Amino acid sequence: MAAKSGYTRPRPLGEDDAAPRLPSAVLYVANCGPAVGVTDADVRAAFSAFGEVAGVQAADSSGARVIVRFHEPAAAEAAMAALHGRPCERLAGRVLHIRYSVPVKPKALPGGSLPVARSATELGIPGIYMVEDFVTAAEEQELLAAVDSRPWKSLAKRRVQHYGYEFLYETRNVDSKQFLGELPPFVSVVLEKMASFPGVKKCTARLVDQLTVNEYPCGVGLSPHIDTHSAFEEIIFSLSLAGPCIMEFRKYPKGSWRAPTVVNGSDEDVSQESECIRKAIFLPPRSMLLMSGEGRYAWHHYIPHHKIDDVGGQVIKRNSRRVSFTFRKVSRFEPTFCYNYWQASRQAGGMLSDFLTRSKWCPYRDANTDHIAKNSNLTIFIFI
Repeated sequence: MAAKSGYTRPRPLGEDDAAPRLPSAVLYVANCGPAVGVTDADVRAAFSAFGEVAGVQAADSSGARVIVRFHEPAAAEAAMAALHGRPCERLAGRVLHIRYSVPVKPKALPGGSLPVARSATELGIPGIYMVEDFVTAAEEQELLAAVDSRPWKSLAKRRVQHYGYEFLYETRNVDSKQFLGELPPFVSVVLEKMASFPGVKKCTARLVDQLTVNEYPCGVGLSPHIDTHSAFEEIIFSLSLAGPCIMEFRKYPKGSWRAPTVVNGSDEDVSQESECIRKAIFLPPRSMLLMSGEGRYAWHHYIPHHKIDDVGGQVIKRNSRRVSFTFRKVSRFEPTFCYNYWQASRQAGGMLSDFLTRSKWCPYRDANTDHIAKNSNLTIFIFI
């Protein structure tokens, strides 16, 4: 294997290069190395005739190319002028091919170009709240043990459990008539804490009645999506356990977003060619995220599929599974709810036609006008 010299072969000069590269103190030397019978000591001795050599290292794994580092650029320039394309007497007449070397560009970490917030305040999306250490380490282990003792349903890339109501991935909806029972007792400690969560208004009605538990293997994420507005009410909670992740939020221009296809219950991500507004937040284990308002309706949320996250220059390895508990409340008044979604979409810059494209249930539509029924009095909003 090549030594990690930090330098590599420069790309060939092209027509777009306005001028040749300036001399540096580092040379890339081909036809030279242990594979062709030349030791590092031999190389050092040959090049020391032009100045003090700081180091000799393999350029790659071939064994026939080396990096020679001088202390001074003038020494490298002299060696280049004397040895490039000419036999080297000190190396048994071997003809060397020399170029100025360039530093190896560090590999960009996934998400490295996108600043990652560590708090909802820093994220700056209305309706998004996050609380770290929402449950204790002991409570986390109890929750994980509880779901691991129950049967999982396998999807293409993850496993799931449903409580209260089953989420139907093929239609991205729930059947509100198929009640699976009350939420299990093992989440009671979580439900008790939700009532005092930031952003939750005091109410007498039950806050949530549906729970989906997702188990994501190491490096597996989730494609961009908005939880179906006609299936669930405004507030959505997501508790992260066992492993960390970055959650990205994307706000697309009108008409530019395309829904992922569903294959065996799993979202298959599609390339998004248009530009979008992107923001990201780091979700550590035991943190609770709340999505409501604009953050719930106008922004797609997304977990990148990779095993390393870059959080403010700190490398966070996703080397364990991540288990999320997503709590929602099933909507039983679809027209009222979808009207609220449309209002949020308008405030976020969305257009009614774009909203209706995503609202398959909408009962009033034709080729010339778009209609939305508001509540049971069937107040009609018509847009030409």
